[in-house]
Amino acid sequence: MLERVFAGASIEFWIAFHVVVAVLLFVDLAVLQRSKTVSVRAAWSWTGVLAALAFCFALLLSQTQGKQPALEFLSGYLVEGSMSIDNLFVFLIMFRSLGLDIDQQRRVLLWGVLGAIVMRAVFIFVGASLLHRFEWLEFVFGAFLLIAAVRLLRHKASGGSPSKAVQWLQQRFVGDVGHKRLAWSPFLLIILAVEATDLVFALDSIPAVLAITRDIFIVYTSNIFAILGLRSLYFALSSALDKLRLLHYGLAVILAFVGIKMLTNRWFDIPVTWSLAFIVTVLAVFTVASRLTEPKPTSA
Repeated sequence: MLERVFAGASIEFWIAFHVVVAVLLFVDLAVLQRSKTVSVRAAWSWTGVLAALAFCFALLLSQTQGKQPALEFLSGYLVEGSMSIDNLFVFLIMFRSLGLDIDQQRRVLLWGVLGAIVMRAVFIFVGASLLHRFEWLEFVFGAFLLIAAVRLLRHKASGGSPSKAVQWLQQRFVGDVGHKRLAWSPFLLIILAVEATDLVFALDSIPAVLAITRDIFIVYTSNIFAILGLRSLYFALSSALDKLRLLHYGLAVILAFVGIKMLTNRWFDIPVTWSLAFIVTVLAVFTVASRLTEPKPTSA
């Protein structure tokens, strides 16, 4: 009997992966949603569980598809995860500006994650299909990543000031967001704002992962694993996000690296092990640098 293969993996593998995703979403919803508050320890624990599962999935890929797909998955997972941290800064400013409490933030992020899964799937399949049919687009994607890197390098801290979209939401629904349960209209619009924010970041992160591998299954699963941990990572880092002041420079370096990788791929093949080591090193260096250069509290 011939094995049915779709987009880089067997149909059974695709089904099994989505069953695992459904179980993880159910656990997140049914178990972790019960508490009215979000413990930082619980958020870090769930983030660690999801990261461990991603590593186990990489081991499974190594056994079933080979070492190269496993390393590509880990590289894609790290790129997507690191880009998600920059996304979390925007969410933090948005939620603070709207005055959402923890329960409201949790519900908005849950729907945001569900929408992001669907949206990323569409983007990945379309992007990979375009690159397969029009190879010259890799130069467009590479240039786009370099532009995104420059944009991040020129980024300046906004001091917590909300965007124009958030200011409009504040003016329109300032009386509603403070309630214990959001009315459907403002709730829906805030979710749409979160999805729009994720859409902007997806335009950077998905080409970045496609620069590492063209295997749709690897690109998709690495993105989904990173998105699944987005909500718990937000609550785990919410108190520390303001301290990671230099991280966006590291993300710019990573985007520039993968952009150059995509632009020069036809002439110079950078091994995936080098890419993985570079990404881990950059994230570690800029995270440590953020903490070391953190302003010391002034004594009264």
